[in-house]
Amino acid sequence: MKKVFVNGYGSIGSRITSFLRDDPEITVVGVGKYSPDNDVNVAISRGLNVYVPERKLNDFKNFKISGTIESALDYCDLVIDAAPGGHGYKNKKNLYEPKDLMAIYQGGETTMGNEAVSDLLFNSRANYDLAIGKKHAMQGSCNVTGMGRILEPLRDRFAKRLIRFDVTLVRRWADIEQTEKHVPDTIEMTESPHHGDDVKMYFGKDAPLFVRAIKVPTRQMHLHIMDIRFNDKAPTPSEIHDVFKNEFGVATLWTAKGTKDIRDYARTMGFNFTDTNMIHIHANMTVSIGDMVQMMYSDDQTGIVIPENHMLMQAMLFGKSYADAFSHTESIFNMKEKKQKLEEHFARKN
Repeated sequence: MKKVFVNGYGSIGSRITSFLRDDPEITVVGVGKYSPDNDVNVAISRGLNVYVPERKLNDFKNFKISGTIESALDYCDLVIDAAPGGHGYKNKKNLYEPKDLMAIYQGGETTMGNEAVSDLLFNSRANYDLAIGKKHAMQGSCNVTGMGRILEPLRDRFAKRLIRFDVTLVRRWADIEQTEKHVPDTIEMTESPHHGDDVKMYFGKDAPLFVRAIKVPTRQMHLHIMDIRFNDKAPTPSEIHDVFKNEFGVATLWTAKGTKDIRDYARTMGFNFTDTNMIHIHANMTVSIGDMVQMMYSDDQTGIVIPENHMLMQAMLFGKSYADAFSHTESIFNMKEKKQKLEEHFARKN
């Protein structure tokens, strides 16, 4: 039995913790909290031990905390760092490295420059084996993870026929549960988005991938518009869809009018956190003309990285083969069942 500490209890930390508690191979030592807000009581009500920074103990005097983060780290084998972006690097230097701890970082960090948390940006579809034996690794963001679930299968199937990918990321402004975060009535352009460079960390630094990004006033997932150029006549839409027929974490939907349709269905079906944990190809929007294919798929924002964290944890903690890790993750997340339900509900109408 391995012991894991989740340092942070926001959108990602709360989700990861929920699923880890269903894993018979893992004991959750507790969660780290940095702000004395109601989420502390929420975590405690869920049976979790809450730990806080030693320097902030006095801020939490009105809560039933279990101790300091510094002390909790003495009893764990691996930390999943779910702190706000940029704090992961500080935690690495101040907490994890001095205690010689394994750590997984999230997409708000970087694998480049002076504040790199690792030289590995993990995507289970592309580089699972490289994570085995790693002490520190970064899980890609939701958009970066989502692109991997589409790009890698396309490269596997079409290989040298591919010339170029152009991707427009239409990003949500806030997560579903971030009700305190204002969603402004504007479309905001993202200058020099990091997503393309991040994807190239596992897709190849010279990959012909070009990414632009905008943020739109919604909390209901991301949407990617991908144009794929081939060196000959492009595959038909049905050939493109066939690539993903048995692909992990990718559902092909025909009748979803928008991302909220999918979220509403996930809520109706009782999916945890109303997450599907996957990519949804909007099949009715796939077009093939000449040497080009255009496809659109929505990305389950925070939810998509949770099973990826679970795969990464198994590589680092247990050194499992991809097949063994995949099987174990499937037993907890039930991705095949979710995919089947989504595809049946949003099936093509005759």
